[in-house]
Amino acid sequence: MNLQILAQNVRRLRTAKRLSQSVLADTAGLSLPAIKNLELAKSEPRMRTVQAIARALEVKLQVLFLPRRELQTVRFRSARRMQNRENVLAEVARWLDDFNYLEKALNKHVPFNLKPARAQCSRERVVEAAELCRKKLGLKPGEPIYDICGLLEHAGVKVLSVPMMSDGFFGLSVGEEDGGPAVVVNVWERISVERRIFSAAHELGHLMLHPDAYDVTKIEENKEEEKEADRFAGHFLMPNEGFRKEWNEASGLHWVDRVFKVKRIFRVSYKAVLNRLREQVGADESIWVKFNLAYQQRFNRKLTFKEEPLGLDSAEPFGMQRFDFFEDRFSRLTRDAVEKDKISLSRGAEILRIGIEEMQDLLQNWAAVL
Repeated sequence: MNLQILAQNVRRLRTAKRLSQSVLADTAGLSLPAIKNLELAKSEPRMRTVQAIARALEVKLQVLFLPRRELQTVRFRSARRMQNRENVLAEVARWLDDFNYLEKALNKHVPFNLKPARAQCSRERVVEAAELCRKKLGLKPGEPIYDICGLLEHAGVKVLSVPMMSDGFFGLSVGEEDGGPAVVVNVWERISVERRIFSAAHELGHLMLHPDAYDVTKIEENKEEEKEADRFAGHFLMPNEGFRKEWNEASGLHWVDRVFKVKRIFRVSYKAVLNRLREQVGADESIWVKFNLAYQQRFNRKLTFKEEPLGLDSAEPFGMQRFDFFEDRFSRLTRDAVEKDKISLSRGAEILRIGIEEMQDLLQNWAAVL
């Protein structure tokens, strides 16, 4: 029994299910010290203890003893030090393995069709790189992106949502060498949907602009690369041609309403619109104060005030709903694999990280609505 692997897997699976050590102990019928000692790899547990934990975590016993694959080509930078970084990487590696297994079993691999364009994307011409990617993906010059998850998945970029209670981590990306390309987005409830959409585009920016920066050992943020990915994301989501058209067509509105109309069209934050006004119209930094004052006068309440895209913004005015950022290809592949008997129902539950009862309910829902 490899105690370190066991400890890592129990801790990873527990946190992935958002269970406290106390709740896991109660569910498994064990003491809290027993769970703590196991996760610290202090002493080798009895097999019946491990079996009880596997049942509580709703996984097969052997899953607790499988060594995790070490990802190498990862861009995982955070503005703050993260204690659960290794758990996140382990979960992403497992998800990628499952994703690629399903694609192979169903013969539904989608190639990364932006890869040939990567050589034409330059850090010195970020806006042009965003425009090139939009063109390669079949978007019209001023067209909004209504479903960024579907767009990326159609382009061969795997998308994973993870709810992580951290306002210092918005997303990460994985290179092709590790089974990607893939982007992982933090969908914690306190992070606005606009921020999630922006994070997905931001990580695509890294994939296209900074392919040599994918190294799992690097933790500290490169500020210049972050700014370049931010600019890429802004122009990928809200191209200049479309912005100018919509901004001009809304010229008769109160300027607060004008900002929010453009925001809703391109599914960005109001801060992204203000940033574009600074870039395109030549507005200075006082635009933030002026907009805040105008917003207070119009709606009789203040705005949270951090510039896009640096901070947590749970109070995005007139914000998008969670279904505006919803990846579905992974679950669709899982359904296909279950219905075509490529995998068992219990394996499907394991892949989707849900219990067998929830999986049975899901199967009934699939059958209810074809």
